[in-house]
Amino acid sequence: MEPFINKAVIMENKSTKADILVVDDSPAIRKSLINLLEPLDVNIVEAENGKIGLNLAGNHNFDVIISDIDMPVMDGIEFCRELKNRPETRGIPVIVVSAFDSEEDVNKGFQAGAADYLSKDHAKEQLCDKVKEVMKKAGFQRRQVIMVVDDSETIRHVVQNGLEKNGYQTITAENGQQAMDLLKNIKPDLILSDIDMPVMNGFRFREIVRSKHEFSDIPFIVMSANSDRGSMKRMLKYGASAYICKPFNIDQLVIMVEKTLSDQFLMLFHEKERLMSERNLMVASITSLVTALEARDAYTKGHSEAVGKIVSGMLALSGADRIEIENGLLGGRLHDIGKIGITDSILFKEGRLTKEEFHKIKMHPVIGAGILEPIPSLHNIVDMVKHHHERMDGAGYPDGLKGSKIPLWARMTAVADTFHALTSDRPYRKACCRENALHMIEKEKGRQLCPDCVSLFLQYIEKNSSESDTGRKEK
Repeated sequence: MEPFINKAVIMENKSTKADILVVDDSPAIRKSLINLLEPLDVNIVEAENGKIGLNLAGNHNFDVIISDIDMPVMDGIEFCRELKNRPETRGIPVIVVSAFDSEEDVNKGFQAGAADYLSKDHAKEQLCDKVKEVMKKAGFQRRQVIMVVDDSETIRHVVQNGLEKNGYQTITAENGQQAMDLLKNIKPDLILSDIDMPVMNGFRFREIVRSKHEFSDIPFIVMSANSDRGSMKRMLKYGASAYICKPFNIDQLVIMVEKTLSDQFLMLFHEKERLMSERNLMVASITSLVTALEARDAYTKGHSEAVGKIVSGMLALSGADRIEIENGLLGGRLHDIGKIGITDSILFKEGRLTKEEFHKIKMHPVIGAGILEPIPSLHNIVDMVKHHHERMDGAGYPDGLKGSKIPLWARMTAVADTFHALTSDRPYRKACCRENALHMIEKEKGRQLCPDCVSLFLQYIEKNSSESDTGRKEK
């Protein structure tokens, strides 16, 4: 029999607004959370504890539930656990919110089945982004592919139907060999496999999957009539995530699939947190080097920080998301990191540079890119650092890129860098006044600087000026 691949995605076709349930025993906090959600233009229902929330969730198809942890009657952890134990509500993503930003709360929330966690202290900055991310992930989960491998057509059919009713896509195979053939064309998010099968049994199938690097991270659940502990231990030794004995209730199997995928998500979450911590430490060290470098010269002190602030402000005005804005700020701060590789005699020379000295100075973008390139988490800003001295007319360096060939963030950095350099004292000249600097930047549109980036920069300057004026009037 040919393997079955069902590529239909079971999703509700919603043209209406998303529905969100907010659960918290404090009316003031509920109101605050609801106000924070206003930019999302969603329908919101309130509940004062988990018990009321559970009743509402059972009768309404919410897109997301936001729940406090510490509540009377039924707390957020029990509420989340109950939601995940009920077939009609287990698919609703839950964001748990707590005033106590502890690792214990985070772990309890994820163990209960929460999709994400948020500290109340960070709700103002992060709530809308968290909700959007969770809804996006929920849509992704409905498209997750489960491979079902069993020589029984009846079991394949029952499992396939049960998974599809819960929003998963499925691919099926009769034995390990057929499954391996399928893996040549598609990588599932999880594998459900029997042990006793003809041609290639579950042991051999798992062994091969585990040995191949591209498939070794796929969660693997064993489903077998063989409840012998030795066999199950052997499968777990081969890296199986869990096992379930036949006959089983399809709801039990779906819960196990969801929990396994949730555990996988939690593992990735902790790994992401670890990498982020390492990244922050590394970035802090590199930024400190730049600050120390600039501190040695009164003329350039604070330059990189100012450039980063301008670039991030321009990105915010352009509608960029939080991560892009943060990367823009970081790229601006590190755009001159390559000057670490330039000798002091050239870097701090007060007179005009010779042709040879200027050639060496022109190497700092390449040196900077070389410093950042080996760091995977900084790959988004490497081009920004490398190409911030390119020109629209192609007369820049290091690669002589022209027009739209220059990365957008590098074009933004060029404008910010030029403005701050013009409005700062240098050994060979005094700073320009802001009006003259803006006039000079306008003149360079299309020649040195990107016209679109200049327009965005002028909007940023105007916005900042009006905000400063408002602040002075309020004082």
